[in-house]
Amino acid sequence: MSMENITLIKLMLVFVPLLFIIGFYCVVVTHNLIRALIGLEILTKAVTLLLVFVGYITNNIAFAQPLVITLIVIEVVIIAVAAGVIVNVFRHNKSLDVRSLRSFRG
Repeated sequence: MSMENITLIKLMLVFVPLLFIIGFYCVVVTHNLIRALIGLEILTKAVTLLLVFVGYITNNIAFAQPLVITLIVIEVVIIAVAAGVIVNVFRHNKSLDVRSLRSFRG
């Protein structure tokens, strides 16, 4: 391996887990639905970056690219549906706080 590959591996071994931890923290700790949605987006970006990185390291980019494209499409659908649910929750509740959702009845 060349020196630039080793530098890239070191960078990714720090950056991808950091992104994952930030996204997970946003989803778990926050009480705001928009922040949780942003945390979910950061989580999926970390997974996408990890897939591209593993494909590059294993010289199997042809397998990683369709996985990444599929992940991006699924991510867009999930984010769009979640954003629609959040807008509807805000219209009915006038708040984006997760704790205020307990007052909703089925």
